[in-house]
Amino acid sequence: MELYFLGTGAGMPSKERNVTSIALTLYDERGTMWLFDCGEGTQHQMLRSPLKASRLEFIFITHLHGDHIYGLPGLLTSRSNQGGTTPLVLFGPPGLESLLEPVLRLSQARLSYELTYREIHEGTVYEDDRFEIGCELLDHRIDSYGYRIVEKDKQGKLDASRLKELGVPAGPLYGRIKRGEIVELPDGTIVDGAACIGAPIPGKKIAILGDTRRCGAAVRLAAGADVLVHEATFDATLDELAQTYYHSTAKDAALTAASAGAKSLILTHISSRYQEDEVTRLLEDAREHFDDTHIARDHWSYTIG
Repeated sequence: MELYFLGTGAGMPSKERNVTSIALTLYDERGTMWLFDCGEGTQHQMLRSPLKASRLEFIFITHLHGDHIYGLPGLLTSRSNQGGTTPLVLFGPPGLESLLEPVLRLSQARLSYELTYREIHEGTVYEDDRFEIGCELLDHRIDSYGYRIVEKDKQGKLDASRLKELGVPAGPLYGRIKRGEIVELPDGTIVDGAACIGAPIPGKKIAILGDTRRCGAAVRLAAGADVLVHEATFDATLDELAQTYYHSTAKDAALTAASAGAKSLILTHISSRYQEDEVTRLLEDAREHFDDTHIARDHWSYTIG
């Protein structure tokens, strides 16, 4: 499971950073990829990356500002030309479908796959036997959501040494015991499968937030997360400006991570005023309050766990 940053800039692209788009690769878990936001030029960034649009399963949009959605028409149509045939689900705030459908219709875009829209509201937006994804409304100029991705706990490992002590012969009985069944051995010994399986393996927790000022919803979404991805548009000296434009400073992001008990923090959505080594100001601001902080850059990846 890996985060791959296709765009890490704020508002508009710069020479160093494209606008927001983050991929979560789940190749081992389900053979697919999820995308969070899709700013203008995302399809170009993907061409320069190891990612393939054909493997997209879900796209999650945090809010309807242009630097988070203007790349959708191009990416959706290019996916057809790049061999994408599997269904794609687009999650987003109210208004996303009415904004996007006229563009696809008037441009006579032909999609080779089924595209489904799912309008999000606070609460669980998707759940299966492996993952649960929820969202909450953040504090921004327009409705902006943060997502919490929770991988459900996995079954513990079979205690092979314990089975050997009990004299369980290798073969089909191992499978039954792994399912937690109670089995009887040829000599009459009763083995409780549940007692031969280790503790559940905790799943990973990830929080990916849209644009926001510091707020309680961000802390709840990031509670105990393995990694929090948080905007850091400004440095701490521009706190008043951040408040005025409903954005966060790097310090705000760090305080949120610390309050939430997150393990790692990744800063993104960086203003174009911070070019080259100037981004170290953001990192220094954040690390005063949260040590395990990283600053994302375009085409940088982070392995979770």
